[in-house]
Amino acid sequence: MTEPHDVTTPDSGPLSHLDDRGRARMVDVSGKSDTARVAVAAGELVTTAEVVSLVRADEMPKADVLATARIAGIAAAKRTWELIPLCHQLALSSVQVTFGFTGNAITIEATAKTKGPTGVEMEALTAVAVAGLTLHDMVKAVDPAAVLNGVRLLSKDGGKRGHWRRREEETTTAGEAGTVAPEDAEFVEQTGAPATVLVASTGVAAGTREDRTGPLIAEFLETRGFTVRGPLVYADADIAWGLEDALAGDPALVISTGGTGASPTDATPEATLALLDRELPGVAEAIRLRGLQVTPHASLSRGVAGLVGRTVVVNLPGSPGGVKDGLAVLEPILGHLLAQVAGGGAHE
Repeated sequence: MTEPHDVTTPDSGPLSHLDDRGRARMVDVSGKSDTARVAVAAGELVTTAEVVSLVRADEMPKADVLATARIAGIAAAKRTWELIPLCHQLALSSVQVTFGFTGNAITIEATAKTKGPTGVEMEALTAVAVAGLTLHDMVKAVDPAAVLNGVRLLSKDGGKRGHWRRREEETTTAGEAGTVAPEDAEFVEQTGAPATVLVASTGVAAGTREDRTGPLIAEFLETRGFTVRGPLVYADADIAWGLEDALAGDPALVISTGGTGASPTDATPEATLALLDRELPGVAEAIRLRGLQVTPHASLSRGVAGLVGRTVVVNLPGSPGGVKDGLAVLEPILGHLLAQVAGGGAHE
């Protein structure tokens, strides 16, 4: 008879999915308390520039590519317990699947939420994987060589370990921004840095358009440990008042979306410049350059970035794609920037 033995790892101790004989088991979570839990996962379908262009224009032979992949990802997250043998059946309160574009890839991000005794990492990962496979199915007639890459967990919240975030610096095949350095991530996580999201949109303010960008920014910040106010919504003509409102209480960060183009009503850059003490031109230019990898229209954005006292203010475009490009630029620098402004970051 084989003697029992512990199955351990050097860092984490006993593996919870194995018993003392190394046999797979389902973890008993009945003794754990219910907490709000969130997990964010990502991946990408690397394909051709032609496919990216066709999907963005909704001109693929199979129509509604993104809508189909989104529904598939959400449905898969809800059935993760049937697909992964040792996963628990969870009552999911929310599953969101969103897409972005680079020159040669469709990026996928999924956020799963629940309130319960165990995490939703596998649900978020499954949503990304199945959404990606559905994208592959939808584009294979044009590009059978497409590759689903980089399915990975970005962050999770809730439970005994609280907030966890992927910390190693990395760059995916499609050039997606990596994560912040550990010391800078801790600045954000430990302080719960206050941030405000501001939306400049006459249509959203009037209730005739859906806000598709403010929630993206708020979720990005919340999953990275910020205490978020907003989205605050102001018409383009009132954006100067909106900025004053957003700056109330001296938050560490204000990110605006919209009003950065060349139309007669776009006034966010001018209103921002009127308040800035110092500009951060490199940040604004990096956001435009990131957008130019996807569309030449990114060169039309006039967004600025800078400091109002010790508050970092960044203008992002008013489209979901432009917001994702901007957040990808901010991702690896934000913690270091806020630490510098607060006086605690190293200067190079």
